[in-house]
Amino acid sequence: MRRTYALVASSFSLLAFLILIPSAHAGGRSGLYADFSSRGPAAVLGSGAFARLTLAAPEQAQGQTPAQPAQRVIPFEYSEAYRTRAKIHRIASFATLPLFAVEGILGQSLYDNPTSAKRGAHSGVAAAIGVLFGVNTVTGVWNLIEARHDPNGRGRRWVHGLLMLGADAGFVATAATAPDDHEGGGGSSSKSTHRAIAFTSIGLATTGYLIMLFGGR
Repeated sequence: MRRTYALVASSFSLLAFLILIPSAHAGGRSGLYADFSSRGPAAVLGSGAFARLTLAAPEQAQGQTPAQPAQRVIPFEYSEAYRTRAKIHRIASFATLPLFAVEGILGQSLYDNPTSAKRGAHSGVAAAIGVLFGVNTVTGVWNLIEARHDPNGRGRRWVHGLLMLGADAGFVATAATAPDDHEGGGGSSSKSTHRAIAFTSIGLATTGYLIMLFGGR
């Protein structure tokens, strides 16, 4: 009689197991899955494997994390001229930070101890920065106009462009407030204003440069 009861109980358990497992796979995001392991009661009872039914997502049942939805990229075709301008813009940009560093050091030295040689070097580096920003402003604005219909990275491009245009205006103001005398003297207020505008412009341009350097294209 006990064997009969055991056989009936085993049959019901097997039937329940066979019903629950397919429903777990058909459940989509969540369901019951069978975890076969030698842990838990199996270690005590000494049987080969112990089936544990657990409510979980299919990804968790396989030991995987749910996949994140991929961002949709909308195709956009650029002209060959755009690619040429972008290449010029990118190559010229490599000189941005080195020129800023040299100009900052020369400007501070000229502010503390003005000499004719320092003023000449400072003016030369400033002219190089002017040429660099002239080239990059033309190529950058031109490409910004062509890319205006591309939704991919639009916000980053506009932030970069506005920061660089703000830096352009700042560098014009920097040149306009430069001390007039040959030795780089002038009033303390004039030199302080010149230096403040220069470093603010450098800060804007550096921020815009780094946004594109580390933010994609």
